[in-house]
Amino acid sequence: MKADAVLFVLNLLRQAKADVWIGGGWGIDALVGEQTRDHRDLDLMHRQDQETAVLEALHEAGFVETLNWRPIRFVLTAPDGREIDLHPLIVADDGSAVQASPAPERPFIYPSSCFVTGTIHGTSVPCLSAEQQVSFHQGYEPSERDLHDMAHLRRVFGITTHF
Repeated sequence: MKADAVLFVLNLLRQAKADVWIGGGWGIDALVGEQTRDHRDLDLMHRQDQETAVLEALHEAGFVETLNWRPIRFVLTAPDGREIDLHPLIVADDGSAVQASPAPERPFIYPSSCFVTGTIHGTSVPCLSAEQQVSFHQGYEPSERDLHDMAHLRRVFGITTHF
């Protein structure tokens, strides 16, 4: 997915008054402040209680659901192949959130401090913090994309990563 398409999607969702945060590769590039590689999709965390607004806005833009692994995640795809990987969050009063996981007794945890901003093409965008990105990039064999992304977090933020 190209940067202009990401900004288009974010604008649609902002108009729908839906809170979303970018994760994955685009989230890391937003933190770094530049696009460092091509991106197959856009990972978005969204408030589960705003899912209807998210779906309505994206359906109006031509996206259709192509994968349903709710409550963990689901994917919407546009006719031109753009994909959005959506992750529903239950947000607490203190601003922290949880997301269902394949192991129900161990949900994914999002501390309130992980919701930050980055930039894409000079535009401020909501995204996940470098620490949260590192947390989600552990416990599995990394791909070349993962290695690339973690190298950029180390370079820009001077943080320790798992690989």
